[in-house]
Amino acid sequence: MSDIAIRVENLSKRYRIGQREPYRALRDVLARGLTAPFRATTSAFRRSAATAANLSGTNNHIWALKDVSFDVKRGEVVGIIGRNGAGKSTLLKILSRITEPTEGYAEIHGRVGSLLEVGTGFHPELTGRENIYLNGAILGMKKYEIERKFDEIVDFAEIEKFIDTPVKYYSSGMYVRLAFTVAAHLEPEILLVDEVLAVGDAAFQKKCLGKMGDVAKEGRTVLFVSHNMGAISNLTRHCLWLDNGILREEGPTMDIVSHYLEEGYKKITKWQTPSLNNKPIQIIQAEIVSESGYFDVKSNFKINIEYIVREPVYGAVVSAIIHVSDGASILGTEDIDTNPELLERRNPGKYRATVDIPGNWLSPRKYFLRLHSGVVFQSIFDNIEALSFELIETGNPKIRAHKQAYLLPYLDWDIKKLS
Repeated sequence: MSDIAIRVENLSKRYRIGQREPYRALRDVLARGLTAPFRATTSAFRRSAATAANLSGTNNHIWALKDVSFDVKRGEVVGIIGRNGAGKSTLLKILSRITEPTEGYAEIHGRVGSLLEVGTGFHPELTGRENIYLNGAILGMKKYEIERKFDEIVDFAEIEKFIDTPVKYYSSGMYVRLAFTVAAHLEPEILLVDEVLAVGDAAFQKKCLGKMGDVAKEGRTVLFVSHNMGAISNLTRHCLWLDNGILREEGPTMDIVSHYLEEGYKKITKWQTPSLNNKPIQIIQAEIVSESGYFDVKSNFKINIEYIVREPVYGAVVSAIIHVSDGASILGTEDIDTNPELLERRNPGKYRATVDIPGNWLSPRKYFLRLHSGVVFQSIFDNIEALSFELIETGNPKIRAHKQAYLLPYLDWDIKKLS
């Protein structure tokens, strides 16, 4: 038996901007099957004509993926990283057979379980119990196999009280808990996980990461998409970096994450959104400001964030996360830290939020700023890899040179001579 679980060769996916993929009913699928021999004689001509039209710029198309090739071995846990719109979710949708590639192909050897977005594969009118059995049947499992795992699934998802409630009444957090638990526990040989885990609360995220680690130890294959470089670094040993639909680089996770953070973040101290969306909250601008004009470990600096609230929002936060080149988040702060009333309601308007980072906290090195907005435990509006900055030591570097920690605060010590 080959040790390759997934083989991707020259995989490409093209979309026409502003056009949805058509919905196909059963009759459409049957009709496509009957006309397949006739389509085969013209498919090559159509593909070349479509490619030529796209290259000439006569049609409004975009390549979400272009000539992506890689292999994933059985039992391997692979991280997939890249900025928003890089093609990560498109890749997983193709591997999950949700959408078809425009060019190239993917060979998948094994039963696939996918968690691509909240409620993937769930029927809203069915209860949690019924959806567990439905998902197991889709994966090709026997009823007794599902029953053997049922109690473990309910216990892990922490939804015993609501197991016989239709899932359309579940909160986003409950959806995520059940969806991940079903995908991980019904023993797929290949597990595809998108950023959806970020919606869950911190305790459940930790459980999920631990479970994915267990899945990998059992010899199953995992493809994990995330903007959380710390999770990618801790969980995976091999990583793919997608950039504008192209496989920019692949290799050992620590190397790829370091290169991605060095090159993927804008090396400026001011960021602006490239486009507006229609989400309830959108961060549109951020800036790191120092009164001296440079960033010294001894001096404080400010993070200014501008955002738009388009409709009344309840339970929302806007946050800034500072992390280092290995993906470890070392400082996270939210606007509700000192303004808890913002959780109750945010009214429509344009806002400017400022947070002051004290001097003598951080060690001299390069840092990266990520911006986040969303509703706590429910939904994400922004997850932005915004910019990078560097703190320098303008005093006596020998004072800090021997210290290896990320945080180097000057704290008050009380020293008394005892004898």
